[in-house]
Amino acid sequence: MTLARRLLTIAGVTAAMTALIAFVRKEQQHLRTSRSQRNVDVARLGATVGKHYATNAARKLFASAERRIELDQERELRTAEAVAERLGNMKGALMKLGQMASYIDDALPTPLRDALSALQSNAPPMSAALAAGVIEREFGVPPERLFVEWDPQPIAAASIGQVHRAVVLDPITGEERAVAVKVQYPGVGEAVEADLRNANLLGMLLQQGFGGLDADDMVAEIKERLIEELDYRLEAKNQQLFADYFRGHPFIHVPDVLPAFSGATVITSELVNGSTWQDIQSWPKSEKDLIGETLFRFVFRSLYGMQAFNGDPHPGNYLFHGDGRVTFLDYGLVKHFTSSEIGTFIGMVKSAAYDHDQSEFRRIVESAGMLRPGCPAPDDETGEYFSQFYESVRHDQEVTWSSEYASAIMRHTFDRTSPIAQYATVPKAFVFIQRINLGLYALLGELQATGNYRRIAEELWPFVAGPASTPLAERERGWLDGLRR
Repeated sequence: MTLARRLLTIAGVTAAMTALIAFVRKEQQHLRTSRSQRNVDVARLGATVGKHYATNAARKLFASAERRIELDQERELRTAEAVAERLGNMKGALMKLGQMASYIDDALPTPLRDALSALQSNAPPMSAALAAGVIEREFGVPPERLFVEWDPQPIAAASIGQVHRAVVLDPITGEERAVAVKVQYPGVGEAVEADLRNANLLGMLLQQGFGGLDADDMVAEIKERLIEELDYRLEAKNQQLFADYFRGHPFIHVPDVLPAFSGATVITSELVNGSTWQDIQSWPKSEKDLIGETLFRFVFRSLYGMQAFNGDPHPGNYLFHGDGRVTFLDYGLVKHFTSSEIGTFIGMVKSAAYDHDQSEFRRIVESAGMLRPGCPAPDDETGEYFSQFYESVRHDQEVTWSSEYASAIMRHTFDRTSPIAQYATVPKAFVFIQRINLGLYALLGELQATGNYRRIAEELWPFVAGPASTPLAERERGWLDGLRR
């Protein structure tokens, strides 16, 4: 029996639903696994603050970047065929979704959790020669000629690629610059696309458990977003959009992409050292509170300001620099929204958390297609069913996030015993918005971040645009004024 088939057999409807929508708490299992695991993608990398590098500074940064992950050369992949075979067995759509579901902790039964956790096998690295071949096919020259310095040994390996350190001669400034080079496994596209065909099975399972669910849209959205992750040109474009938007921000930083050294299978961006999620667990609570606030501001500044968000909210994609400063990495899964969709999101949070108007909230979710008309539950019950995400910002008070809160939302959202579940569905636009909410809440719960998030939210909500409520907000004011001009 194949791994994907075992997943379906063991997990059933609950796992499929959870895997499709939640994508939550991805990094929590990382914190429990050994440092030898490889599924950290660009987590250990980031962008060096500043545009210019002196020659010595660039080489020093290149030399000093810690090799945080021990990669087993005995298991490395040496041919494209090996990549396709290995990743076809390990990294299909069902497995990837199962991995995401496995981080939900007590929101899933223990046997199911154990089964999904078994899917945490990580991709071995490809050999130095195979990685060099990707570089040469992309740019026409081997890495030793393209880069001033090139480290043939990867510093991180992920599901569809791995990351190397290098030094480049910046074509704009003429100066040397330390960079992180993300190289895609050859043949991974074919492996992932082949396995994505199995995603249709998830739709069948979902419809069995949720009578009102239109699974076709959900499955289509999942496929589109996962296929987009294979497009490094699109990822580079998205990353640069975020870098440009947050340029000059006092505590949110996104790495600049170097287009001259990027292509369909390679992304090159600035390299920097920073503290990891594991590192900050020993930091004072005051620092964790600042980190939580920064994560919250990044998500909702992106959503309301850019009409987009980075859809992979797990701490492996962050580097921490103290005093609330965070570098945000990995833009392979970015979701862009229309003005109409953003208007719906704003209407939902306004009616649920600001106006406390359950009738208006129900009207909006029915209009958005989240609730089929005719549901017999009264407005207050339907409002409660859908608006659990707004609990932490409903009232003007200090709150401390908890992991239990995130798990409780998960259990409530996928409670198939509720009669409302038979009328509820997830339109295409909402598939990944839930992922960002659940993922963010899980991270804030892990940090046990404390703050008045209602006042922070009022700063971010376009229909309020409230005054600065925290020291971080005061630091942000100059950047925000410039953005509004």
